Amino acid sequence: MIILAGLGNPGRKYEKTRHNAGFDTIDLIAEKYGIRIGTEKFRGLCGTGLIDGEKVMLLKPQTFMNLSGECIGAACAYYGTDPVTGLVVICDDINLPPGRLRIRTKGSAGGHNGLKNIIACLGTQEFARIRIGVGSSGEDGLVDFVLGRFTPADREIMEKSYARAAEAAAAMVTRDIQSVMNEYNRSTEEV
Repeated sequence: MIILAGLGNPGRKYEKTRHNAGFDTIDLIAEKYGIRIGTEKFRGLCGTGLIDGEKVMLLKPQTFMNLSGECIGAACAYYGTDPVTGLVVICDDINLPPGRLRIRTKGSAGGHNGLKNIIACLGTQEFARIRIGVGSSGEDGLVDFVLGRFTPADREIMEKSYARAAEAAAAMVTRDIQSVMNEYNRSTEEV
């Protein structure tokens, strides 16, 4: 089983914020493939289903961003999922402009506390991730920025970006990751 995990913060207060890019993308995947996310397990919300005949689990950690690894690590351990071949993490990235996707098979946390915790809990940096650009706050107010909402113009860009990230995540279930990277590591303006 492949685990597609979207990062975010639980609760209505955080809905549609920049930091919930992973949750919003997972919701699009669930809608497209008819997967109900409602089971409480591993300190997260999850649902299982099929994408192009392959069994997947959609996972939304409910531990808050900085402890996402506890949920994802528990799910990987329970199912015996090798993070290198069976895990895709979807999250926001302030180092990328809105609309830009960056897919990688491994790497550092790049300052993202959710990824940092996942790396610590899994004991490896080798797992696929889809980073969704949300723009930058500059030097001040990082917490307020990532917990803030998009401008209407950026929201329109982000909706397209979430849809592309959902397509990329689904493609990673059945395709070679290099081909997915070649296709999706572009901004929405380049498509």
